[in-house]
Amino acid sequence: MSISLRCPPSQALSSFSFQGRNSRLISTASDVHFNFRSSFPHIRASSSSSSSLDAGLSTELDAVSSFSEIVPDTVVFDDFERFPPTAATVSSSLLLGICSLPDTIFRNAVDMALADSSCCELENSELRLSCFFNKALVNVGGDLAKMVPGRVSTEVDARLAYDTHGIIRKVHDLLKLYSEIDVPPERLLFKIPSTWQGIEASRLLESEGIQTHLTFVYSFAQAAAAAQAGASVIQIFVGRLRDWARNHSGDPEIDATLKRGEDPALSLVSKAYNYIHKYGHKSKLMAAAVRNKQDLFSLLGVDYIIAPLKVLQSLKESAISPDEKYSFVRRLSPQSAAMYNFTEEELTKWDQLSLASAMGPASVELLAAGLDGYVNQARRVEELFEKMWPPPNV
Repeated sequence: MSISLRCPPSQALSSFSFQGRNSRLISTASDVHFNFRSSFPHIRASSSSSSSLDAGLSTELDAVSSFSEIVPDTVVFDDFERFPPTAATVSSSLLLGICSLPDTIFRNAVDMALADSSCCELENSELRLSCFFNKALVNVGGDLAKMVPGRVSTEVDARLAYDTHGIIRKVHDLLKLYSEIDVPPERLLFKIPSTWQGIEASRLLESEGIQTHLTFVYSFAQAAAAAQAGASVIQIFVGRLRDWARNHSGDPEIDATLKRGEDPALSLVSKAYNYIHKYGHKSKLMAAAVRNKQDLFSLLGVDYIIAPLKVLQSLKESAISPDEKYSFVRRLSPQSAAMYNFTEEELTKWDQLSLASAMGPASVELLAAGLDGYVNQARRVEELFEKMWPPPNV
């Protein structure tokens, strides 16, 4: 399977984490995008809006990949030769994994960060740890940039999620470090939480030509505001939103979709896609945490779908007869988006107040939970770095 997530115009990236077991690297939660040349057929989204399929298609995987770019979610791999990634993200979770695997190929990048003289000379421990963190992210990102043909996304510290200028400063700092190791800006993407401050930072960074990826989008208001900001990638977690809807009530947006007999998570992806394409926004929409084939079939046509390997394997093993080839329908397309009707309230120019008013309990709680997870990971990295520093010979 060859995922066509390359340099522009495609910038679909997600978080990248490793866990150690016999030195095997494990990606989790839609973390790395690979080229499975030995396992799956070529996967590439069709530019056609037609609902019919090529007569040469023989499996469900062939069929669905004619409409959307399909990205594997959970993959175990032993080396980059067997599963060469096309793009990746460097994050706090990745750094944690590297620190737990002394023999990983990325460990030297972390050790070099901890031995960096400009960081070591800082007397303030907080500033020193922040310097180590930035250097480690960029060193690992630089290694990944040599291994992948596409973009390397760098997670922006979630502790800055409510500080627009802090996010921008952090991105500029990271860009400067990448420049020092000769990784050009066009190879980079920066992953930012979809708080209002994060969305505003995305707008300002995109105006500078810096590509951003907004994550933790759980409401239409967030998705529309992110599109208005010009974010390169907007990511919606289908499974997480559905889980919330199954266990909670009282969110107006979700309650309205349930009243119409619709799945709230699939409805949000569809509505966000229609908004982006009807009004000509440049953003690409990524449906993540897609957990079964029915979800995937329901989202055909969305820019990117991240699916578990077991779902992809099932699709690959499911042959389709000539009659069935025409049962796979593109659910989302620019043409269908043009016919979608939005309310006047939904077409507002989003600002901080209107976004806060429109975000219901689901998006507020899920955004907060996502931020808490990222912050906890960042703190764990700093705790590890503090224990590891100074390394031998420093």
